[in-house]
Amino acid sequence: MMHIVFLTSEYPKLGNSHGGIGTFVQTLSRWMVNAGHHVSVVGINYDSEYYQEIDNGVHVYRLPRKRLKGLTWFLHNRAIHNKLSALNKTNPIDIIEGSELSFAFLPRISKIVYLIRLHGGHHFFAESENRGINYWKGIQERRSFRRADAVVGVSKYAVVQTSKYLSFLEKLKGIISCPLDISKFQTSASPKINKGRIFFVGTICEKKGIKELIQAIPIVKSAFPEASLHIAGRDWVFPETGNSYMQYVKQFIDPAMEDSIHFMGPISNIEIPNLLEIAEVCCYPSHMETFGIVAIEAMAMGKPVVFTKLGPGPEIIEHGETGFLCNPLDPKDIATQIISIMSNTENAKKIGEKAKESVITRFSIDEIGAQNIGLYESLL
Repeated sequence: MMHIVFLTSEYPKLGNSHGGIGTFVQTLSRWMVNAGHHVSVVGINYDSEYYQEIDNGVHVYRLPRKRLKGLTWFLHNRAIHNKLSALNKTNPIDIIEGSELSFAFLPRISKIVYLIRLHGGHHFFAESENRGINYWKGIQERRSFRRADAVVGVSKYAVVQTSKYLSFLEKLKGIISCPLDISKFQTSASPKINKGRIFFVGTICEKKGIKELIQAIPIVKSAFPEASLHIAGRDWVFPETGNSYMQYVKQFIDPAMEDSIHFMGPISNIEIPNLLEIAEVCCYPSHMETFGIVAIEAMAMGKPVVFTKLGPGPEIIEHGETGFLCNPLDPKDIATQIISIMSNTENAKKIGEKAKESVITRFSIDEIGAQNIGLYESLL
């Protein structure tokens, strides 16, 4: 039996939204516990309280959040190190896994393997967001990679893109896709699809392609007047000003389209399958992704998906066979792919069926979980 520790503050917590990393860690952690291993998750809580729980056998520790300008990073790293040391004394840790920035200032504990999984770090997203490398974050990320023992990617694209900026290929141990618990994404016996309903779920920010998707809706409605866009996800704020991105992007909504574009706010993962089921089209025109869990969630339910042709899109979807790929920077192309689905429901149904088969074969948790166990054992 191995003891694996994941470092993340995004592990799903009731009443709080989370991103793809949280979904990834929860799915893999629960599977590993069922496979007989001990799994701990250590991160910073959303507030100043200490919180501990056992989620389906996964031991989750949320440490108090500190707010002391200039020293927050130090206090958080010290708290995480102290918790890891305590856990290691009780049940020796074999591997600590974190994302790109995790190990920059975390003191090492002997006999533990430190693994970075490429979920998309500062250097990775700098290009897609058309911004320069932040000097301080750049230092942290380079330092974290130097201190890691091994690196694994979630897609070929994540590896190639990150390696443009950081040196780690000698530590690379392969590529393992993100897993999906297929049992959570099952359609009912008689699914009721709302004609014209286009569904998006994800953080409301520039890199997710929300602006271009909104601009595509008038084109879609010119062909299908009943079309409507439903956007589920948490808002993002501009770091420089603290202004809401959701409010910013609303200025691109044609006044005639206001009744056809709906912002639903953060949605619990438990509710997502029900929202996927009633959608006619699921559309995720991201400018940049390391993988794209939301795409395979929709595919698992047999939905026709429009995904980005940039980044890892072609690794997940075969255009015209298991879904559709679009140019996320071109509203016209996004609209064209959506219209092609709505114009041929029989073909869309066949593509949805192929998409589901593809996900079951390639991304099921049993398949991906076994690959991760093999990785961890090789590192030991």
